[in-house]
Amino acid sequence: MTERSGDARPQRPAPAPLRPPSAAASAARARRWGTWYVAEHKLRGMRGYLGVIIAYSIGSPLMYLFAMGVGLASLVDSTSGARAFGGVTYLQFIVPALLVSTAVMAASEEFSYPVMSGFKWRRTYYGPLASPISPQQICQGHALAVAVRLLAQSVAYQAIVIAFGATGTRGWASPLVAVLAGLAFGLPMMAYAASIREDRGQFALVQRFVVVPLFLFSGTFFPLSTLPWFLQWIGWASPVWHATELGRVLGYGHVEPAWLSGLHLAYLLLLAGAGLLAARRTYARRLEA
Repeated sequence: MTERSGDARPQRPAPAPLRPPSAAASAARARRWGTWYVAEHKLRGMRGYLGVIIAYSIGSPLMYLFAMGVGLASLVDSTSGARAFGGVTYLQFIVPALLVSTAVMAASEEFSYPVMSGFKWRRTYYGPLASPISPQQICQGHALAVAVRLLAQSVAYQAIVIAFGATGTRGWASPLVAVLAGLAFGLPMMAYAASIREDRGQFALVQRFVVVPLFLFSGTFFPLSTLPWFLQWIGWASPVWHATELGRVLGYGHVEPAWLSGLHLAYLLLLAGAGLLAARRTYARRLEA
C-alpha cells in the first residue's frame, strides 16, 4: 500500500546542541554571584557534620529545658515567684537568653577554626581565589553560610520551646535576633581568626575567657541589675545581653522603653557591620599577598 501524500507530516528540525557558556560569561557570572557560590560550597561542606549540627540544635534546647524547666525553675518559682522576673516564670525568663547564647556559641565555632582552616590547613579559600571570585566575596560567602546555619538552628530551637510551652507564638522574630547576635559576635571573631597565622591556643582562650563570661554575666540566668556594679559592664558590652533583652521584648512582652530596644538593635548592627568590614579587609590583605 502506498502512503498518501496527505498523511505525510513535516519533520521538525533537530534542536541545536547546547553550547557551554563562554569563558567571559562564566567569569562575569562568578564576579556577580561569587558570594552565593562560596556560601553554597560552605553549606555543602557542612553536610559532613550535619549530624552534629542537628544534635546541637535539638539536644541543647532539650537539655536546658529539662534542666531549667523541670529542675531549677520549679525551685526558683516556688521561692521567689514571678515578680522577680517581670511577671513571668523563670523558664520563660531564660529561654530568650538560651536561644541567643546557643547561636553565639555556634558562631564562635564556625568563625574560628574553619576560618583558619581555609587559609592554612585545608586552604579551601585558594580554590575560589583562582577564579574571578574576589577575597571579599569569599569572606561574605562564608559569613552567609554561617548565617543560614544559625537561622535553621534558631528556628528549630524556637519550635521546641514553643512545643514545651516555654514561650508564646509571638516570639516568631526571636530567631532573627539570635542570628543577629551570632553575627555581632562572630564577624569580629572572623576578622581576628583571619589575622592568625599560627594556632597557639588563641581560640581556646577566647572560648574560656570571652564566650563563657558572656554566657554567665549577660543576664542569662538572672537580671543584669542583680550583679555587682563592677560586673555589669560585661553585660553592657555583650551582644548576648542586648539580643537577650530584645528577645524578651519579642517573646513575652518584656517592658522597656522603645529607645532602649532601638539601642539594643543599633548596637548589634554596629558590631556586625564593623566586624564584616574588618573581616573583608583582612581577607583581602591576606589572600592578595
